[in-house]
Amino acid sequence: FTRVPDSEVPAMGSIGRLAVPPADIFMKAMISTPPTGTLRTTWVTPSSLWLSLAFAVLGIILGPLLMVRSGTWLADVGGVVLILFALGSAAVTVVGVAQRRSAQ
Repeated sequence: FTRVPDSEVPAMGSIGRLAVPPADIFMKAMISTPPTGTLRTTWVTPSSLWLSLAFAVLGIILGPLLMVRSGTWLADVGGVVLILFALGSAAVTVVGVAQRRSAQ
């Protein structure tokens, strides 16, 4: 699940390039900064891609649901944090997909 192509990361399209800065911030927040310091020049591993996709989908669904259903300030804070993590995960997913599409 960690095998990446031996080649350099190809130049990505505009959507992939726009997603790199938030993805890099998210990776730093997760204490998972790539060796080069940016996903612009480092491949997103398949395991990171699938994990970030799963968390993005679940977080975007469960964050608002938590905020609407609970009604307490603590749940609202938790819902906002969950949504922010989901958006960071979505940025990593976009970069990973853009890398793979550009490589084809």
